[in-house]
Amino acid sequence: MSGGSAAAVLVALQRRSESLATAESLTGGLVGHRLTSVPGASVSYLGGVISYATRLKSTLAGVEPATLAEYGPVAARTAAEMATGVCRTCLADWGLATTGVAGPDPQDGHPAGEVYVGVAHPADGLVRVQALQLSGDRQAIREAAAAAALDLLLLALQTGDGATRTTTSPQT
Repeated sequence: MSGGSAAAVLVALQRRSESLATAESLTGGLVGHRLTSVPGASVSYLGGVISYATRLKSTLAGVEPATLAEYGPVAARTAAEMATGVCRTCLADWGLATTGVAGPDPQDGHPAGEVYVGVAHPADGLVRVQALQLSGDRQAIREAAAAAALDLLLLALQTGDGATRTTTSPQT
């Protein structure tokens, strides 16, 4: 996917007069890059944090230390807390998070391509996480994770129902 999802996300946010912040790990700023490549992004996109190191997921992205101790940095719950936490950190309406293993090697028992993307809208109690199993080289996994995150947010913006859920979707 290219900037199409990013542009659609920004249009949807602008229509709602809402803001977005990102918490990225394996994507290392790719989601933010895609968003800021769209002219006028600053109307809705506030910025975000790159929490590549596990400890920064707690200190910057708002993940509870107990969550990291029990589930680790590559987990659905971690993605959910990153998305919610970045809303608090950046005072945003929406949070979008990515965490996982880009590879080429496994990390802490997680295979390359295991990715979790999360979106949160705390005002409505909405938290969605999508588990992915992506394939390809490191860059392909990172690009696919960024695209999946934006797609998940766009879906939430279009169909937000206030439900909290975790879904899994194997993807190649």
